[in-house]
Amino acid sequence: MSQSTLARLDDVHKRFGKIAALDGLDLTVNRGELLALLGPNGAGKSTAISILLGLQRPDRGMAGLFGEDPQSVEARQRIGIMMQEVNLPSVMRPRELIRQVSNYYPNPYDMPTVLEKLSLQQLADRPYGKLSGGQKRQVQFALAICGRPELLFLDEPTVGLDLKSREELWQVLRDLVHEGCSIVLTTHYLEEAEALANRVAVMAHGRVVAQGSVDEIRAHVSRKNVSYRSTLPRQTIEAWPEVLQWSEQSGRQQVVTRDAEALLRRLLAADAELSDVEVRRAGLAEAFAEITASAQSGNGKPS
Repeated sequence: MSQSTLARLDDVHKRFGKIAALDGLDLTVNRGELLALLGPNGAGKSTAISILLGLQRPDRGMAGLFGEDPQSVEARQRIGIMMQEVNLPSVMRPRELIRQVSNYYPNPYDMPTVLEKLSLQQLADRPYGKLSGGQKRQVQFALAICGRPELLFLDEPTVGLDLKSREELWQVLRDLVHEGCSIVLTTHYLEEAEALANRVAVMAHGRVVAQGSVDEIRAHVSRKNVSYRSTLPRQTIEAWPEVLQWSEQSGRQQVVTRDAEALLRRLLAADAELSDVEVRRAGLAEAFAEITASAQSGNGKPS
């Protein structure tokens, strides 16, 4: 494992009875990146993370964490973990929980730094059980980062957070990456991956079917959205071969097309009064939908 690679899975297979959770999965986590691991339910994301964390063993293939066995104490002392479902003692206070978890690490953040990063100063001495769901998620995130991890695993970290708290946590993640922490993020909020990720890996059927930067993932989708204002009748436009879908909202017409240039030429030729034209490329959500649909139909190929 090279110094730039912090964690990796090589040709990993894992079955649960007749179900193949992972089917020859190759995955790397590189130093200094935020990797968003995306995929529909049942794609194998949780199993892949569990193997990287040493919580499960692969049936076949290799798993490495900092060049060590993922179950080694030395490797585990360099990671932080925030899982989707966490049970913590309701009578303990965040300050006590953070202090307890920090003691497992050789070079943790000091208490004031952790509380300030997550704006927990006013909550630090309240019983954990009396906190709201969003406040509990903030405490769980504090426990994940308090040890100053080199590699942070986050499973749906912003579930239950309001918009303001979510944006604040996003900023903490950006700051951590700037400080040198690498992050593996699994999320169903695709706008979260789009806003944060240096690299995206899309899983389906227990393997990676697409990976790259957000822009590279978007490029898998040839569709574009064209919106405009026009008096041309719907029937005319829907008859054009470039048009995949037509809709109208608040007086603006919207067309989904694979050939935006040809569509624009037709629109301009047919309507001299055409106005308010906007062309938008596919977002990560649309790319994710097309990639996973292709994989589900059996046409997806690892890339």
